[in-house]
Amino acid sequence: MSRRSDVRDCTLSRRAFVRAGAISPLGLSLAGQLASERVAEAKTRKRVNCIFVWLQGGPSHIDMYDLKPDAPSEIRGVLQPTQTNVPGTMLGELLPHMASCADKFSIVRSMYCYSNAHGQSDLNLMSGAIPTRDFRPPGFGAVLSWQQKGGLHTQVPPFVQIGDITDPNFGPPGRGGELGRNYDPFIIDESNSGNFTTDVFESPESIGAERLSDRHRLLNRLDGFQSQLEQPLRLAATQDQFREQAFSIVTSRKAKAAFDLTRESEATRDDYGRNKIGQGLLLARRLIEAGVRFVTVRCVVAYAWDHHADIFTRLGHEVPRYDQGYAALLKDLHARGLLDDTLVVTAGEFGRTPRLNSDPAGAGRDHWNRAFSLTMGGGGIKKGVVVGRTDKHAAEVADRPVSVADFAATVYQVLSMNPDQMYHTTAGRPLPALASGTAIQELLS
Repeated sequence: MSRRSDVRDCTLSRRAFVRAGAISPLGLSLAGQLASERVAEAKTRKRVNCIFVWLQGGPSHIDMYDLKPDAPSEIRGVLQPTQTNVPGTMLGELLPHMASCADKFSIVRSMYCYSNAHGQSDLNLMSGAIPTRDFRPPGFGAVLSWQQKGGLHTQVPPFVQIGDITDPNFGPPGRGGELGRNYDPFIIDESNSGNFTTDVFESPESIGAERLSDRHRLLNRLDGFQSQLEQPLRLAATQDQFREQAFSIVTSRKAKAAFDLTRESEATRDDYGRNKIGQGLLLARRLIEAGVRFVTVRCVVAYAWDHHADIFTRLGHEVPRYDQGYAALLKDLHARGLLDDTLVVTAGEFGRTPRLNSDPAGAGRDHWNRAFSLTMGGGGIKKGVVVGRTDKHAAEVADRPVSVADFAATVYQVLSMNPDQMYHTTAGRPLPALASGTAIQELLS
Protein backbone atom coordinates (compact mmCIF):
# COMPACT_ATOMS: atom_id res chain seq x y z
CA MET A 1 0.00 0.00 0.00
CA SER A 2 1.24 3.50 -0.74
CA ARG A 3 2.70 5.37 2.22
CA ARG A 4 0.76 8.46 1.24
CA SER A 5 -2.36 9.47 3.08
CA ASP A 6 -4.80 12.32 2.81
CA VAL A 7 -5.70 11.95 6.45
CA ARG A 8 -4.85 15.10 8.36
CA ASP A 9 -5.19 15.88 12.06
CA CYS A 10 -7.86 18.55 12.45
CA THR A 11 -7.62 20.73 15.54
CA LEU A 12 -10.28 22.98 16.97
CA SER A 13 -10.09 25.54 19.71
CA ARG A 14 -10.48 24.36 23.26
CA ARG A 15 -13.54 26.58 23.59
CA ALA A 16 -15.13 24.79 20.64
CA PHE A 17 -14.52 21.44 22.32
CA VAL A 18 -16.01 22.67 25.56
CA ARG A 19 -19.13 23.86 23.70
CA ALA A 20 -19.39 20.47 22.07
CA GLY A 21 -18.88 18.69 25.38
CA ALA A 22 -16.17 16.65 23.79
CA ILE A 23 -13.09 16.91 25.97
CA SER A 24 -11.63 13.60 27.07
CA PRO A 25 -9.68 13.11 30.32
CA LEU A 26 -6.33 14.17 28.89
CA GLY A 27 -7.67 16.83 26.57
CA LEU A 28 -7.63 14.66 23.48
CA SER A 29 -9.70 16.34 20.82
CA LEU A 30 -12.60 14.41 19.32
CA ALA A 31 -12.30 16.23 16.02
CA GLY A 32 -12.67 13.52 13.43
CA GLN A 33 -10.12 12.36 10.93
CA LEU A 34 -11.02 10.93 7.59
CA ALA A 35 -10.43 7.19 7.81
CA SER A 36 -7.79 5.79 5.50
CA GLU A 37 -7.97 2.26 4.18
CA ARG A 38 -5.46 1.17 6.78
CA VAL A 39 -7.55 2.60 9.60
CA ALA A 40 -10.67 0.96 8.24
CA GLU A 41 -8.91 -2.38 8.14
CA ALA A 42 -7.68 -1.87 11.69
CA LYS A 43 -11.24 -1.56 12.94
CA THR A 44 -11.90 -5.15 11.97
CA ARG A 45 -8.98 -6.41 14.07
CA LYS A 46 -9.12 -7.10 17.76
CA ARG A 47 -8.01 -4.33 20.09
CA VAL A 48 -4.51 -4.87 21.44
CA ASN A 49 -3.04 -2.78 24.26
CA CYS A 50 0.62 -2.42 25.20
CA ILE A 51 2.87 -2.52 28.25
CA PHE A 52 6.26 -1.08 27.30
CA VAL A 53 8.92 -1.95 29.89
CA TRP A 54 11.80 0.50 29.54
CA LEU A 55 15.22 -0.66 30.81
CA GLN A 56 16.70 2.81 30.88
CA GLY A 57 20.44 3.01 30.34
CA GLY A 58 20.91 0.12 27.94
CA PRO A 59 20.88 -3.46 29.34
CA SER A 60 23.74 -5.83 28.61
CA HIS A 61 22.56 -8.20 25.89
CA ILE A 62 25.63 -10.41 26.24
CA ASP A 63 24.94 -11.03 29.96
CA MET A 64 21.16 -11.46 29.72
CA TYR A 65 19.81 -12.62 26.35
CA ASP A 66 22.74 -13.51 24.08
CA LEU A 67 25.49 -15.13 26.13
CA LYS A 68 28.69 -16.36 24.49
CA PRO A 69 30.11 -19.02 26.86
CA ASP A 70 32.89 -20.00 24.44
CA ALA A 71 34.24 -16.46 24.09
CA PRO A 72 37.35 -15.31 25.98
CA SER A 73 36.80 -14.33 29.63
CA GLU A 74 37.17 -10.61 28.90
CA ILE A 75 34.12 -10.93 26.64
CA ARG A 76 31.93 -13.63 28.20
CA GLY A 77 32.29 -12.27 31.74
CA VAL A 78 31.31 -14.35 34.77
CA LEU A 79 27.67 -15.22 34.06
CA GLN A 80 26.67 -18.54 32.58
CA PRO A 81 23.77 -19.42 30.25
CA THR A 82 20.81 -21.42 31.53
CA GLN A 83 18.36 -23.52 29.55
CA THR A 84 14.82 -22.17 29.20
CA ASN A 85 11.60 -24.13 28.79
CA VAL A 86 11.99 -23.64 25.03
CA PRO A 87 14.44 -26.26 23.69
CA GLY A 88 17.61 -24.69 22.37
CA THR A 89 16.93 -21.21 23.79
CA MET A 90 19.28 -20.01 26.51
CA LEU A 91 19.16 -16.99 28.80
CA GLY A 92 21.56 -15.64 31.42
CA GLU A 93 21.69 -17.33 34.82
CA LEU A 94 20.16 -14.26 36.50
CA LEU A 95 16.90 -14.82 34.59
CA PRO A 96 15.49 -18.09 36.02
CA HIS A 97 11.88 -16.85 36.13
CA MET A 98 11.99 -15.74 32.52
CA ALA A 99 13.64 -19.04 31.60
CA SER A 100 10.61 -20.83 33.07
CA CYS A 101 8.21 -18.91 30.81
CA ALA A 102 10.26 -18.38 27.65
CA ASP A 103 7.34 -19.94 25.77
CA LYS A 104 5.36 -16.74 26.47
CA PHE A 105 7.67 -14.25 24.74
CA SER A 106 10.16 -14.01 21.89
CA ILE A 107 13.65 -12.54 21.65
CA VAL A 108 15.08 -10.36 18.89
CA ARG A 109 18.86 -10.81 19.11
CA SER A 110 19.79 -8.90 15.99
CA MET A 111 18.71 -5.36 16.80
CA TYR A 112 20.86 -2.39 15.84
CA CYS A 113 20.34 1.38 16.08
CA TYR A 114 21.86 4.53 14.65
CA SER A 115 23.30 6.05 17.84
CA ASN A 116 25.07 4.91 21.00
CA ALA A 117 24.13 8.07 22.90
CA HIS A 118 21.46 8.27 25.58
CA GLY A 119 18.66 10.65 24.68
CA GLN A 120 18.91 10.19 20.95
CA SER A 121 18.52 6.42 21.22
CA ASP A 122 15.79 6.75 23.86
CA LEU A 123 13.70 8.84 21.48
CA ASN A 124 14.51 6.51 18.59
CA LEU A 125 13.56 3.24 20.33
CA MET A 126 10.36 4.67 21.80
CA SER A 127 9.09 6.04 18.48
CA GLY A 128 10.83 4.38 15.53
CA ALA A 129 11.96 7.78 14.20
CA ILE A 130 15.33 9.51 14.31
CA PRO A 131 15.24 12.68 16.44
CA THR A 132 17.15 15.90 16.01
CA ARG A 133 17.66 18.89 18.25
CA ASP A 134 14.61 20.47 16.62
CA PHE A 135 12.49 17.35 16.14
CA ARG A 136 11.07 15.22 18.93
CA PRO A 137 9.13 12.31 17.43
CA PRO A 138 5.95 11.27 19.25
CA GLY A 139 6.19 8.00 21.15
CA PHE A 140 4.15 4.89 20.42
CA GLY A 141 1.64 5.64 23.18
CA ALA A 142 1.09 9.18 21.93
CA VAL A 143 0.48 8.03 18.35
CA LEU A 144 -1.90 5.33 19.55
CA SER A 145 -3.84 7.91 21.60
CA TRP A 146 -3.98 10.28 18.62
CA GLN A 147 -5.02 7.74 16.00
CA GLN A 148 -7.53 5.78 18.07
CA LYS A 149 -8.95 8.52 20.24
CA GLY A 150 -12.49 7.80 19.12
CA GLY A 151 -12.41 4.42 20.85
CA LEU A 152 -10.70 5.48 24.08
CA HIS A 153 -12.20 4.93 27.50
CA THR A 154 -13.67 8.09 28.97
CA GLN A 155 -12.78 7.48 32.62
CA VAL A 156 -9.12 6.52 32.44
CA PRO A 157 -6.20 8.09 30.57
CA PRO A 158 -5.30 6.33 27.33
CA PHE A 159 -1.56 6.60 27.95
CA VAL A 160 0.16 6.26 31.33
CA GLN A 161 3.84 6.34 32.24
CA ILE A 162 5.06 4.94 35.55
CA GLY A 163 8.27 6.69 36.55
CA ASP A 164 10.05 9.71 35.12
CA ILE A 165 12.19 9.15 32.02
CA THR A 166 14.30 12.00 30.72
CA ASP A 167 17.67 12.97 29.29
CA PRO A 168 19.59 16.17 30.09
CA ASN A 169 20.26 16.88 26.41
CA PHE A 170 17.17 15.62 24.60
CA GLY A 171 14.52 15.76 27.30
CA PRO A 172 11.83 13.14 27.95
CA PRO A 173 11.37 10.46 25.26
CA GLY A 174 8.22 8.60 24.30
CA ARG A 175 5.79 11.47 24.95
CA GLY A 176 3.59 13.58 22.71
CA GLY A 177 6.54 15.19 20.96
CA GLU A 178 5.50 16.90 17.75
CA LEU A 179 1.87 15.88 18.30
CA GLY A 180 1.74 18.25 21.25
CA ARG A 181 1.22 18.05 25.00
CA ASN A 182 -2.34 16.78 24.59
CA TYR A 183 -0.81 13.39 23.86
CA ASP A 184 1.70 13.26 26.71
CA PRO A 185 1.24 10.36 29.11
CA PHE A 186 -0.39 10.66 32.50
CA ILE A 187 2.79 10.39 34.59
CA ILE A 188 2.88 8.56 37.90
CA ASP A 189 5.78 9.00 40.29
CA GLU A 190 7.68 5.91 41.30
CA SER A 191 7.72 4.56 44.81
CA ASN A 192 10.82 2.93 46.21
CA SER A 193 8.85 0.98 48.80
CA GLY A 194 7.03 -2.30 48.41
CA ASN A 195 3.80 -0.44 49.22
CA PHE A 196 3.32 0.95 45.74
CA THR A 197 0.09 2.72 46.61
CA THR A 198 -1.53 5.99 45.70
CA ASP A 199 -3.73 8.52 47.42
CA VAL A 200 -3.92 10.90 44.47
CA PHE A 201 -7.62 10.13 44.16
CA GLU A 202 -8.32 10.86 47.83
CA SER A 203 -9.02 14.46 48.83
CA PRO A 204 -7.77 15.65 52.22
CA GLU A 205 -10.33 15.50 54.99
CA SER A 206 -10.38 19.29 55.08
CA ILE A 207 -11.93 19.36 51.59
CA GLY A 208 -15.66 18.94 51.96
CA ALA A 209 -18.05 17.58 49.37
CA GLU A 210 -19.42 21.04 48.66
CA ARG A 211 -16.03 22.06 47.34
CA LEU A 212 -15.77 19.22 44.83
CA SER A 213 -17.40 21.50 42.27
CA ASP A 214 -14.51 23.90 42.51
CA ARG A 215 -12.21 22.05 40.13
CA HIS A 216 -9.23 24.31 40.17
CA ARG A 217 -9.10 24.66 43.95
CA LEU A 218 -9.46 20.92 44.38
CA LEU A 219 -6.70 20.15 41.92
CA ASN A 220 -4.43 22.65 43.63
CA ARG A 221 -5.02 20.84 46.89
CA LEU A 222 -4.54 17.43 45.27
CA ASP A 223 -1.30 18.50 43.62
CA GLY A 224 0.15 19.64 46.92
CA PHE A 225 -1.29 17.01 49.21
CA GLN A 226 1.16 14.41 50.54
CA SER A 227 0.05 11.49 52.68
CA GLN A 228 1.92 11.25 55.99
CA LEU A 229 1.18 7.55 56.24
CA GLU A 230 2.19 6.32 52.79
CA GLN A 231 4.39 7.30 49.90
CA PRO A 232 1.84 8.42 47.31
CA LEU A 233 1.89 8.23 43.58
CA ARG A 234 1.38 11.87 42.77
CA LEU A 235 -0.45 13.34 39.84
CA ALA A 236 2.27 14.94 37.72
CA ALA A 237 1.90 18.65 37.17
CA THR A 238 0.44 19.52 33.79
CA GLN A 239 -0.21 22.73 31.97
CA ASP A 240 -3.15 24.76 33.18
CA GLN A 241 -5.14 24.01 30.04
CA PHE A 242 -5.28 20.32 30.98
CA ARG A 243 -6.35 20.70 34.60
CA GLU A 244 -10.06 20.23 33.99
CA GLN A 245 -9.34 17.10 32.02
CA ALA A 246 -7.12 15.85 34.86
CA PHE A 247 -9.96 16.49 37.28
CA SER A 248 -12.21 14.12 35.37
CA ILE A 249 -9.58 11.43 35.94
CA VAL A 250 -8.92 12.03 39.62
CA THR A 251 -12.64 12.01 40.39
CA SER A 252 -13.28 8.84 38.39
CA ARG A 253 -14.04 5.80 40.52
CA LYS A 254 -12.79 3.52 37.75
CA ALA A 255 -9.43 5.28 37.61
CA LYS A 256 -9.14 5.31 41.39
CA ALA A 257 -9.76 1.59 41.54
CA ALA A 258 -7.22 0.90 38.81
CA PHE A 259 -4.46 2.72 40.67
CA ASP A 260 -5.21 1.04 44.01
CA LEU A 261 -2.83 -1.89 44.45
CA THR A 262 -4.26 -2.71 47.87
CA ARG A 263 -7.10 -4.41 45.98
CA GLU A 264 -4.63 -7.10 44.93
CA SER A 265 -4.01 -10.12 47.12
CA GLU A 266 -0.85 -10.26 49.19
CA ALA A 267 0.18 -13.37 47.26
CA THR A 268 -0.12 -11.59 43.91
CA ARG A 269 1.90 -8.63 45.12
CA ASP A 270 4.55 -11.01 46.42
CA ASP A 271 4.62 -12.83 43.06
CA TYR A 272 5.54 -9.59 41.29
CA GLY A 273 8.06 -8.56 43.93
CA ARG A 274 7.76 -5.93 46.63
CA ASN A 275 9.86 -3.34 44.84
CA LYS A 276 9.13 -0.55 42.38
CA ILE A 277 9.76 -2.71 39.31
CA GLY A 278 7.47 -5.51 40.42
CA GLN A 279 4.74 -3.29 41.78
CA GLY A 280 5.01 -0.98 38.77
CA LEU A 281 4.40 -3.95 36.46
CA LEU A 282 1.46 -5.05 38.58
CA LEU A 283 0.05 -1.53 38.37
CA ALA A 284 0.50 -1.67 34.59
CA ARG A 285 -1.60 -4.83 34.43
CA ARG A 286 -4.35 -3.19 36.49
CA LEU A 287 -4.34 -0.13 34.24
CA ILE A 288 -4.66 -2.26 31.11
CA GLU A 289 -7.59 -4.09 32.71
CA ALA A 290 -9.24 -0.75 33.44
CA GLY A 291 -9.06 0.42 29.82
CA VAL A 292 -5.70 2.19 29.50
CA ARG A 293 -4.29 1.49 26.04
CA PHE A 294 -0.56 2.03 26.53
CA VAL A 295 1.51 1.89 29.72
CA THR A 296 5.23 2.66 29.86
CA VAL A 297 7.04 1.36 32.94
CA ARG A 298 10.47 2.67 33.88
CA CYS A 299 12.22 -0.53 34.91
CA VAL A 300 15.01 0.69 37.18
CA VAL A 301 15.89 -0.14 40.79
CA ALA A 302 18.95 1.89 41.72
CA TYR A 303 21.73 1.97 39.12
CA ALA A 304 19.68 1.99 35.93
CA TRP A 305 21.20 -0.23 33.24
CA ASP A 306 24.10 2.03 32.27
CA HIS A 307 26.73 -0.24 33.78
CA HIS A 308 30.04 1.32 32.81
CA ALA A 309 31.57 0.00 36.04
CA ASP A 310 31.13 -2.97 38.38
CA ILE A 311 28.63 -4.48 35.98
CA PHE A 312 28.21 -7.90 37.56
CA THR A 313 27.47 -6.53 41.04
CA ARG A 314 24.96 -4.15 39.56
CA LEU A 315 23.35 -6.76 37.33
CA GLY A 316 22.98 -8.91 40.42
CA HIS A 317 20.97 -6.11 41.98
CA GLU A 318 18.83 -5.11 38.98
CA VAL A 319 18.22 -8.26 36.96
CA PRO A 320 16.49 -10.47 39.60
CA ARG A 321 13.82 -7.82 40.23
CA TYR A 322 13.21 -7.39 36.50
CA ASP A 323 13.22 -11.17 36.00
CA GLN A 324 10.67 -11.80 38.74
CA GLY A 325 8.36 -8.95 37.79
CA TYR A 326 8.39 -9.57 34.05
CA ALA A 327 7.75 -13.31 34.40
CA ALA A 328 4.97 -12.65 36.91
CA LEU A 329 3.37 -10.18 34.50
CA LEU A 330 3.37 -12.62 31.59
CA LYS A 331 2.01 -15.47 33.71
CA ASP A 332 -0.64 -13.23 35.27
CA LEU A 333 -1.79 -11.88 31.89
CA HIS A 334 -1.95 -15.44 30.57
CA ALA A 335 -3.96 -16.68 33.56
CA ARG A 336 -6.45 -13.82 33.14
CA GLY A 337 -6.85 -14.38 29.41
CA LEU A 338 -5.23 -11.01 28.64
CA LEU A 339 -1.91 -12.00 27.11
CA ASP A 340 -3.15 -12.32 23.53
CA ASP A 341 -4.66 -8.83 23.83
CA THR A 342 -1.63 -7.20 25.46
CA LEU A 343 1.67 -6.63 23.70
CA VAL A 344 4.51 -6.64 26.24
CA VAL A 345 7.83 -5.16 25.13
CA THR A 346 11.04 -4.99 27.16
CA ALA A 347 13.79 -2.87 25.69
CA GLY A 348 16.51 -0.34 26.35
CA GLU A 349 18.13 2.18 24.07
CA PHE A 350 21.07 -0.04 23.01
CA GLY A 351 23.31 -2.86 24.27
CA ARG A 352 26.72 -2.97 25.93
CA THR A 353 30.22 -3.48 24.57
CA PRO A 354 31.16 -7.13 24.20
CA ARG A 355 34.62 -6.54 25.67
CA LEU A 356 34.75 -5.64 29.36
CA ASN A 357 36.51 -2.40 30.20
CA SER A 358 39.05 -1.90 32.99
CA ASP A 359 37.22 0.67 35.09
CA PRO A 360 38.98 1.05 38.48
CA ALA A 361 35.64 0.60 40.25
CA GLY A 362 35.26 -2.79 38.62
CA ALA A 363 34.93 -4.08 35.08
CA GLY A 364 31.99 -2.71 33.14
CA ARG A 365 30.59 -2.49 29.65
CA ASP A 366 30.10 0.71 27.66
CA HIS A 367 27.48 1.72 25.08
CA TRP A 368 27.06 -0.51 22.00
CA ASN A 369 24.55 0.12 19.22
CA ARG A 370 25.76 -2.31 16.57
CA ALA A 371 24.03 -5.34 18.10
CA PHE A 372 21.63 -5.80 21.01
CA SER A 373 18.48 -7.64 22.09
CA LEU A 374 14.91 -6.93 23.12
CA THR A 375 11.86 -9.06 23.90
CA MET A 376 8.29 -9.01 22.63
CA GLY A 377 5.42 -11.13 23.88
CA GLY A 378 1.64 -11.24 23.91
CA GLY A 379 -0.59 -9.30 21.56
CA GLY A 380 -0.67 -12.16 19.08
CA ILE A 381 3.14 -12.18 18.75
CA LYS A 382 4.51 -15.67 18.13
CA LYS A 383 5.98 -17.04 21.34
CA GLY A 384 9.21 -18.88 21.98
CA VAL A 385 10.86 -17.53 18.83
CA VAL A 386 14.41 -16.22 18.57
CA VAL A 387 14.91 -13.77 15.69
CA GLY A 388 18.39 -13.13 14.37
CA ARG A 389 21.89 -14.02 15.48
CA THR A 390 25.06 -12.17 16.42
CA ASP A 391 28.66 -13.20 15.85
CA LYS A 392 30.77 -15.22 18.31
CA HIS A 393 31.34 -12.15 20.50
CA ALA A 394 27.84 -10.61 20.30
CA ALA A 395 29.50 -7.65 18.63
CA GLU A 396 27.95 -7.61 15.18
CA VAL A 397 24.70 -8.85 13.67
CA ALA A 398 25.51 -12.04 11.79
CA ASP A 399 22.03 -12.97 10.56
CA ARG A 400 18.65 -11.27 10.06
CA PRO A 401 19.39 -7.65 11.02
CA VAL A 402 16.42 -5.81 12.54
CA SER A 403 16.40 -2.02 12.57
CA VAL A 404 14.60 0.16 15.08
CA ALA A 405 12.20 1.15 12.28
CA ASP A 406 11.44 -2.56 11.69
CA PHE A 407 10.76 -3.04 15.40
CA ALA A 408 8.51 0.04 15.36
CA ALA A 409 6.63 -1.22 12.30
CA THR A 410 5.95 -4.43 14.23
CA VAL A 411 4.54 -2.47 17.17
CA TYR A 412 2.40 -0.43 14.77
CA GLN A 413 1.00 -3.54 13.10
CA VAL A 414 0.23 -5.36 16.34
CA LEU A 415 -1.53 -2.30 17.81
CA SER A 416 -3.41 -1.61 14.52
CA MET A 417 -1.74 1.78 14.14
CA ASN A 418 -1.48 3.45 10.76
CA PRO A 419 2.11 4.40 9.81
CA ASP A 420 0.87 6.41 6.81
CA GLN A 421 -1.41 8.77 8.71
CA MET A 422 -0.11 12.31 8.38
CA TYR A 423 0.35 14.81 11.18
CA HIS A 424 1.86 18.29 11.27
CA THR A 425 4.84 19.08 13.44
CA THR A 426 4.81 22.10 15.69
CA ALA A 427 6.60 23.92 12.85
CA GLY A 428 3.82 22.97 10.41
CA ARG A 429 5.73 20.28 8.53
CA PRO A 430 3.59 17.31 7.38
CA LEU A 431 5.01 13.91 8.32
CA PRO A 432 3.77 10.32 8.31
CA ALA A 433 3.39 8.70 11.71
CA LEU A 434 6.16 6.24 10.81
CA ALA A 435 8.30 7.01 7.79
CA SER A 436 9.93 3.62 7.27
CA GLY A 437 10.27 0.10 8.55
CA THR A 438 9.07 -3.42 7.74
CA ALA A 439 7.37 -5.50 10.40
CA ILE A 440 9.24 -8.57 11.69
CA GLN A 441 7.30 -11.28 9.90
CA GLU A 442 8.83 -14.10 11.96
CA LEU A 443 6.91 -12.75 14.96
CA LEU A 444 3.55 -12.19 13.30
CA SER A 445 0.88 -14.85 13.21
